[in-house]
Amino acid sequence: QVQLVESGGGLVQAGGSLRLSCAASGRSFSTCNMGWFRQAPGKEREFVAAISWTGGSTYYADSVKGRFTISRDNAKKSLYLQMNSLKPEDTAAYYCACRSGGGTYNDVSQYDYWGQGTQVSVSS
Repeated sequence: QVQLVESGGGLVQAGGSLRLSCAASGRSFSTCNMGWFRQAPGKEREFVAAISWTGGSTYYADSVKGRFTISRDNAKKSLYLQMNSLKPEDTAAYYCACRSGGGTYNDVSQYDYWGQGTQVSVSS
């Protein structure tokens, strides 16, 4: 088992920045391949970014590439998402998740553990 808690969401104007954090507890965080997903009202949960358990590989959705940066600190059992140049269409609840095995990094069904989410709202 691994427990995940997100923080750092809030209301920001378009063009602004936010940094999301995800704190892990329980089983070894360092063996989790981690991801960030988001879900807007009335829409399906979608992939945002992922990072391998070593931190050596990162992946991004085309919609956030060049604006968002995913990182992790295994010593602190923490995952981060730096979000710059935010747009109104980035408004959503953001979730961190752990994928304990292999599988596809952008597939929601491949992730075993999820946080409760943190809301990000971007005004125009």
